[in-house]
Parts: sequence; structure tokens; C-alpha cells
Amino acid sequence: MKKLVFLGTMLAMLFAGTAAMACTNFLFTKGTTKDGSTMITYAADSHTLYGELYYRKAANYPEGTMFMLVDWDSGKKLFEIPQVAHTYSVVGNMNEHQLAIGETTYGGREECWKDEIKGIDYGSLIYVTLQRAKNAREAIYWMAKLVNDYGYSSEGESFSICDPEEVWILELIGKRGAPVQSDIAKKMKYKYTDGAVWVARRIPEGYVSGHANQARITTFPQETAKWNKTKGKGLHTTISSLHMDYIYEPEVECVYAADVIDYARSCGWFNGKNEEFSFSDTYAPLTFSAIRGCDARVYAMFNRVNKDMQKYERYAMGDKNAERMPLWIKPDHKVDVQEVMNLMRDHYEGTAMDMSKDHGAGPFGCPYRWRPMGFSVDGQNYVHERATSTQQTGFSFVAQCRNWLPAKIGGILWFGVDDTYSTCYCPMYCGITRIPECFRQGNGDMLTYSETAAFWLFNRVTNFVYSRYQDMIVDLQKVQNHLEKDFIHEVGRFDEKATKVVDNDEALTHLLNDFSGRMADRMMKDWRNLDHYLLVKYIDGNIKKEANGRFERTESGMAAFPSQPKYPDWYYKMIVDDHGNVVREAF
Repeated sequence: MKKLVFLGTMLAMLFAGTAAMACTNFLFTKGTTKDGSTMITYAADSHTLYGELYYRKAANYPEGTMFMLVDWDSGKKLFEIPQVAHTYSVVGNMNEHQLAIGETTYGGREECWKDEIKGIDYGSLIYVTLQRAKNAREAIYWMAKLVNDYGYSSEGESFSICDPEEVWILELIGKRGAPVQSDIAKKMKYKYTDGAVWVARRIPEGYVSGHANQARITTFPQETAKWNKTKGKGLHTTISSLHMDYIYEPEVECVYAADVIDYARSCGWFNGKNEEFSFSDTYAPLTFSAIRGCDARVYAMFNRVNKDMQKYERYAMGDKNAERMPLWIKPDHKVDVQEVMNLMRDHYEGTAMDMSKDHGAGPFGCPYRWRPMGFSVDGQNYVHERATSTQQTGFSFVAQCRNWLPAKIGGILWFGVDDTYSTCYCPMYCGITRIPECFRQGNGDMLTYSETAAFWLFNRVTNFVYSRYQDMIVDLQKVQNHLEKDFIHEVGRFDEKATKVVDNDEALTHLLNDFSGRMADRMMKDWRNLDHYLLVKYIDGNIKKEANGRFERTESGMAAFPSQPKYPDWYYKMIVDDHGNVVREAF
């Protein structure tokens, strides 16, 4: 999502009260997961984004067909580009071939994006690519081609790209000032600027990575010789965009725009040796905000999968002089899909930044802070933390790609709406052609309530939970854990059933639609019951008593008198320190 720019003063940027958006992505290679699947996660965080599941149907088009690009953030029509002969089906951010793409915006140097131009936006770049590419390498090819052909109009962006075999990170930022050189752009008589500069790196097998609104690629391997066109001879692990035909060679592990360094030199942003060039340090220099509000979220995940990561806590808290976290790390254990879901549920628990421990959490330990995120007391600036779990999430997902299954069965978008900590990830197979009603695009919007929309149901429950967090979240997690464990079990059973009809596309599609629909219906039913249960149990600040799974009644059938737990002692003292002369028993 389009987010704030992490250059400039702290309070004017990340911690200001703006409507800007911010997202979090984690990346897992086959060697880091228990079942050998690849996974990426994505939380689309925005105060104005409605949580729904997009669907784009596979289609064939006659030669000469044009289609309109629409800016994802604003809904504004951009311009038409030629359509390809065949497009793939896309469910959310995953297509029918198990290709998935997520993103976070890091902003970067204002000079690269502040002047409004014609060009493709980052959202269109994702969804157009998903309709055209079968795997991660094809996706990188298409993304590079699209920004080269039509220009790039958004801010600096990091992309997570995965297929059943590989996981990549691509970081990109626009250029300003030079006309596009591509033949397509000239033929269409568009006056775009000259595309973008970018670097893409494959995450090494057995490693995990992440990005959260700060560019993460620093130095990278570069070509040292021309490519030999004889396959298998002279292959490098790195290529520039001049040699994009070689991106499909398995030896290639890094790709970059041919002018990524020269453009920086021409702008006066870099004057060292090529091998010293750092994409992040050049195009998105670190600030306190970029570390504390962004890289810290990646640190939180690293810290939960590797016990030796606390050495980076000083950096995560905003110290630019501390040792910077690497782009990827090797976890000390393998994860499964449920652990990955839970890695998206984080308020810096177990770190110095734990949001449930300070007075800002209130008497009930609520690990959320309403905006604005920055504040001043007696002339000193302070910050509220920006964690992976945040109240303004529109939707999030765990994209799981499984190479041992046929594509339409192997790809699952575990999809949820609202805050990651209190959502439920529901399995949406990438081969479905019908979106469940609760996730259907157009079923309500940010200003239109819908009784049948998951977004509104989950927001209603979660906003109530925030009011007495420590108590209510326990009840929510019981339902959440039970559902997600059942969904994982049901997916295992359904995989076997679906593979038996894989040669009958109509029958397979029917099964996939039916299964994903039933799981969504069950989730909605259980969450409505949770909604009712929480209201009955916690109304008016009381807590109803329970026994054997039922609310207690007196012998005459009346409701038993509820529990009325005390506030914590520190909270009483805070009241006395502030208002004791008024509330003291003095007469």
C-alpha cells in the first residue's frame, strides 16, 4: 500500500498523524519450512483500505485489445496498454500457477517520485504481472519490462515474489527526467520518464527474509564479464537488465537494472567504486524512523525464529551506528504454516519495545496506540511503536506454494481481514473461480456496513476486544486457534480428494469453490458466535461467571452476579498521583 516516506524529520514523517499506509512482508524458502513449501506473508495496512479478496478471471483476447490501468490506491484511471493474448486467473495476490506477490512501500529519495508523471503504479505492477507470469523469474522479467515500457509513477517499493520453488525480493524506485527509450512507448507516443532502477535477489535456500517499508538490499553481486551465449558456458550468478534473457537460468540469483549505479552517479548520490554500491543506502538512506518504525518489524520476526538475534535489538530501536541486520538469516528451527501465521501476530513481545508492558497499554494491557504515533512532552519527542500487528490492517495473507501438488491445488492463500493478531486465516485455494460472499469485492466498503462482510464482523469483534484486552483476547484466541488448526487439518484431507479429479477441470473447480466457500462460511458462523459471546460476557465492564462452558445462573434462573476485577495497583496509584486530592476519602 502507498505509505509514508521515511526521509526527513521523525515527527513529520513516520510518527505524524497522516493517512499514510504501511505494510509488512516475511519470506520463507523451502528449506525453512517443515513441509518444503515456500511462503510469503503480507499485511496491507491502511486507515482507508477495505478488506476484500480480489478476483481476476483467466481470459483470452484478440490481437490489438487494449485495457485500462487503474491506480490501486486512488482508483484513478491512468492510461491504456496492450493486453496479452491470454491472462491467468488471480485470487487476491496469487495466481493459478502458485505465483504470489506482496509489497511494502519504502518511499526513498523524494527526487525519484515527487514529480507526478504518467506511468504504471505499484499495485497495477503486481496485478498485471500476476495475470502474465507463471513463476517468480517470469514475474521479475515482466515487472522490469512494464516499468521500462510505460514508466513508473509510485514511490520506492519492495516486492516479495514466490513460486513453489523460489522466493525473491525485488526493490525498485522510479527515475525522473529522461524520456523512455522503449519502442513500445515511442510507438504509443507517451511521454513517460525513463522507467525505474531496481535490484532483485533470490533468497538463499534455508534462509528467511523480510521487509517492512524500508529498503533492505544493500550491496549485491555484479557482473564481471560479458555473457557467453552458449548455454552453460560463462554463466554468472548475477545479470543486469541487458541480459534479461538469462533470468531463466537456474544459476542466476541476482538481477539488476543496467543503470542502477550510473543513475545514482548522475544524480550525485554515489561516487564510490561499483562494488561498494548499496541500493538501500543510496536510494533510501536510513533514518531513525526507517529503523524503529520499519526494520524493527523484521527484527521482531527474526528474533522469534533465531535465538541469537537480540544482538540487533539496539539497531531495531533506531541506532544507526549499531550493526545493521542482514537481508536474510538462517532460522534455528523449521516453521509450519501455523507458526508463520503467528509470526504475523506481534507487538514486540519479548523485546524492550513490548507494547503491552508500559502505561500506554492502559490497565488492561492493550498493545495498541491510536494515531498520531509521535508526540512531544516538555519539548522532547517520543514515539509509539509501529508493530506488525496493527489496528488499521485491511487484509493480510500467508501465501503457501506446494510443489508436490498440481498448481491449482498446491497454492493456498490463507486470507484474513483486519488486525493480524485477531484475524482468522481462512484457506482460499488459488484455483477457485468464485469468491466467498464474506470476502467478495463490493460486499460493503469502508463507508458502507454489511452484515455479511467479514471485514465488518472482524472489526466489530476486535474493536470490542481492545476495550478489555488481556481478558477478551484469551477468549478470541481459543476460537482463532481452534478454527485455524481445523482448517489446516481439513486442507490435508481435501488435498487427497482434489488430486483424484485433477484431470477433470470442471469437477476440480467445483470442489475448490465448494471447499473454500464452506471454510469461509464456518469462519463467519463461529465469529458471529464469538461476537455474541463476548458481548454477553463482558458487557458494562463486568465479567460473567462460567461453569462447564455455560454462564452461571442462580437457583431461580437469574444471572449470577458477575466478577468485577480490580484495576492493577499501578493504575490506582496513577489516579491518586493525578487526582488524589479530589477522590481521597476526606470527610
